[in-house]
Amino acid sequence: MEFHNQDATVFVPDQVGFTDALRRTTHVGIGAHPDDLPIMAYHGIAECLGRDDQWFLGITVTDGTGGLRSGRYGGIPDTEMRAVRIDEEQRAAELGGYSAAVLLDYTSEQVQTPSTPATTEDLAKLIDATNPAVVYTHSLADAHDTHVAVALRTIEAIRSLPADRTPDRVYGCEVWRDLDWLTGTQKVLLSDDIGEEHLLEMLGMYESQLVAKRFDTATIGRRRAHATFGHSHRIDESQSVTLAMDLTPLIRDRDLSPIDVVTDAIENFRSDVIMRISRLSPD
Repeated sequence: MEFHNQDATVFVPDQVGFTDALRRTTHVGIGAHPDDLPIMAYHGIAECLGRDDQWFLGITVTDGTGGLRSGRYGGIPDTEMRAVRIDEEQRAAELGGYSAAVLLDYTSEQVQTPSTPATTEDLAKLIDATNPAVVYTHSLADAHDTHVAVALRTIEAIRSLPADRTPDRVYGCEVWRDLDWLTGTQKVLLSDDIGEEHLLEMLGMYESQLVAKRFDTATIGRRRAHATFGHSHRIDESQSVTLAMDLTPLIRDRDLSPIDVVTDAIENFRSDVIMRISRLSPD
């Protein structure tokens, strides 16, 4: 498979052919930067871990050179930082038992430019080749421009495919903004309890980022908090939860706008808050 960027890299941990790795894939995670996938799509990684009938393909869209730099990584040039982040992503993919890891090597500026179709076309090729049951990407309500751009390019890619080549479910997962404010069916609880040790070990592969921010302990803390604070009158059903926005309606109805989906989510939240205050306030 050819990509628009000649420097795009493919890594298959168990060294089967790339075509075979794509063919066996059932779950696809599409993240903006190296380290995004374990933070937001660990549900898919965990579902596939150690199984022969389910496989996770990790796609990282940007080269990661815009990431935070501190400590011994503080002064290294972009070319060296890119190599570091590729190595970190591949080591995490091996630990996570990925079917394959694809790093498309775009800059954030390229991904954020709607008139540049290369990102969308590369993603469409990969999704078409895998025909996965589920796709995890970023939330449309994320606070990071590149994350939102990747989510939009993912939706565009899926919409460009025939209906029979589209996933059953598409989830927009939280990173730079929690999704506990979502209501009703728009909020998806992605729970897994295979153990935090494996996730922490995966996140530990991204040393270049952890020296600047403790994404590992923050991810664990948020997942634990969602499991407990997600319901006030229900015994905890899980110990670890990631929240996602259901983006599947955008695949089922190709006339539906991403802005409409987010607007509905915000209005539903607004109505929920106002209804509760009104009901409990004196006349």
